[in-house]
Amino acid sequence: MVAIRIIPCLDVKDGKVVKGIHFDDLKIAGDPVENAYFYCKEGADELVFLDISATIEGRKTMVDVVKKVAEVIFIPFTVGGGISSLNDMDKILSNGADKISINTSAVRNYKLIKEGAERFGSQCIVVAIDAKKIKEGKWEVYIESGKTPTGLDVVEWAKKAEDLGAGEILLTSIDRDGTCDGYDIELTRMVSENVSIPVIASGGAGRVEHLYEAIVKGGASAVLLASLLHFRILTIPKIKEYLKNKGIAIRE
Repeated sequence: MVAIRIIPCLDVKDGKVVKGIHFDDLKIAGDPVENAYFYCKEGADELVFLDISATIEGRKTMVDVVKKVAEVIFIPFTVGGGISSLNDMDKILSNGADKISINTSAVRNYKLIKEGAERFGSQCIVVAIDAKKIKEGKWEVYIESGKTPTGLDVVEWAKKAEDLGAGEILLTSIDRDGTCDGYDIELTRMVSENVSIPVIASGGAGRVEHLYEAIVKGGASAVLLASLLHFRILTIPKIKEYLKNKGIAIRE
């Protein structure tokens, strides 16, 4: 069994880590550099940094903050937000990121996935999908920080992203985001069963049991966490201990 990854997520706005519910009602959850260092020392397997207002504000990712984070961690580091060209990707990777996460720009320009994979390798390209349920068994892709519906079916878009060269899918349930009610297991399973690349489950973790469900029932290869960690409800060592005792392969 491939070891499951535990990945803290730093949603950054105005230079601060924030966390909300359904992508709204944001609360400040600390400094990105301090949080990154803390999670790295705690045993996080990877780190995701999302500049959540970059696209909405029509600007590029905060490269200075990305560079500062990269300087204090030694684990794989994914950066997203405001990345819309190969030059943007190159700049982020050159400043310490290991992977690029694209969402809105990937939907608007499918070729960006293919071109990015060809230049930097599929392992560097993460396609983030923000999903909202529209009816039983169906989810729609939203862009621009969950503000804009696209008409795209989530499962079909995930399959297309893989075909274009994406190395991973970062799948976030807008409906579950920040609720602590648990990941959308049906959504996670639907996507993971239809692609062969890793799926990172995101949105809704409130208890350690939720992580186990996303892995075992949802087929996730990794779990993304925010509220649980930022507000110190759980620690990474406790999460890993629980999963290990449940027979889940984890990275030590």
